Amino acid sequence: MLKRPAFTLIEVLIAIALLGIILPALYQSVDLLRDSNSHLFEYLEKAKKVTRATDTLYLDMVSADGNISIQKDEYSRVCIEQTKNSLYALPVAKVCWLVLKKDKTLVRVEGNNYKLPLGLEERVEVNPIMKNVEVFDVYYEKEKILVLLQQKAQEPISFMIQGISKPAKKKEKLKKPKKSNKKNRIPPKETNSTRPPGPGVPVAPTPLT
Repeated sequence: MLKRPAFTLIEVLIAIALLGIILPALYQSVDLLRDSNSHLFEYLEKAKKVTRATDTLYLDMVSADGNISIQKDEYSRVCIEQTKNSLYALPVAKVCWLVLKKDKTLVRVEGNNYKLPLGLEERVEVNPIMKNVEVFDVYYEKEKILVLLQQKAQEPISFMIQGISKPAKKKEKLKKPKKSNKKNRIPPKETNSTRPPGPGVPVAPTPLT
């Protein structure tokens, strides 16, 4: 039988040294891959939230009756008086989008017949959409709505909706003056002093002085 040569001590030491060099590099590459996967997951989650937010805002406006009010002070505030896009199974809902001062959070408020700022008796649902919002502008003119949205350290998002007509203003009906019925008018009675004597009516003689 042939005898196989065994590893020498020097070969074993060289192998251990090589493993000592390769293994840290492998661990580092695995950590980098794990970090990149976590960053990618976070990015995808943020992208999903932004997409969900823009889709909801889009559906709110597309399903609206056109009565949309925009108020711009420190931040833009958009209120849709009637929309069929309800997240809480309402037949028709009033929806407002606004940015809160705390953390610059964009929120969506849904309810019926409420006013901003909200009171304690108001029954509404408030959903935070995204934080660190730097730009939220809405422009509404000539059946077109332009939305600009940007989160901190993120690329701006913009989209346009066409064919949203504003509700027509109700015209006040002018009251027509009542027509006078001349046929039924009764002429005023004439007095004897002004009415000339008719035929066959005796006239008293005037005394001579």
